[in-house]
Amino acid sequence: ANVADAYNVVIDVDDPTMFADRDNAVIALVDSFLRERDLNPIVTVANTIFPESLYQKYGSPKFYQEYHTQVYDKLSTSKQWGRYFERMTRHQDLEGKSYNPLQELIEKLHKQKKSDHCYKAVYELAVYDPLLDRRYLRGGQCLSFLSFKMHPERGLTLTAMYRNQTYITRCLGNLIGLGLLQGFVAKEAGLDVGPLTCISTHAELDTGKGWGITDARQLVSQAAGFLMG
Repeated sequence: ANVADAYNVVIDVDDPTMFADRDNAVIALVDSFLRERDLNPIVTVANTIFPESLYQKYGSPKFYQEYHTQVYDKLSTSKQWGRYFERMTRHQDLEGKSYNPLQELIEKLHKQKKSDHCYKAVYELAVYDPLLDRRYLRGGQCLSFLSFKMHPERGLTLTAMYRNQTYITRCLGNLIGLGLLQGFVAKEAGLDVGPLTCISTHAELDTGKGWGITDARQLVSQAAGFLMG
């Protein structure tokens, strides 16, 4: 087969905001592979989930507006389904009033953290939109759902569910973006960062123009060598 795939693949990252030397070596390896084939570099993939540079430049909450007006609203492409961060931060309620689901989640975390009887498992963020996505067979969102938890010992955890994840072109960038998002939410809510769990209900060891399944497997093997060496 040209594509190797699997179902319900789970990746756990103990500290998604820490980058050791071996992590940076893997990032450089994969990024070089992508750029050599004119694919989106890792930073571009990560930015669809969390625009770290805008956050560092403008801080919260100003960077939300900067993202919406200076980045997303000026996109000439990729608007068929939107970008993940836009979906997380700009919705309309039943009366047509705009609100920011991510910021409301942070405020709820911050408030509950101070409560004597805080709720630990009520911090959910949907990315899949049935009104927009129900008819797509291709080209729709892959990240479907985010579930944050206030763990009594491990801090703020995040579980991300993907309907599909391509492991060569997207997976590493997605994991970095999720870690940046998790770190942002934890910081703004005044919590420690806990582990990240990523569940791909379908995962592909993808191929494309300029690389085949042998190249994909070789890249994964090289990355594993950096991590285990």
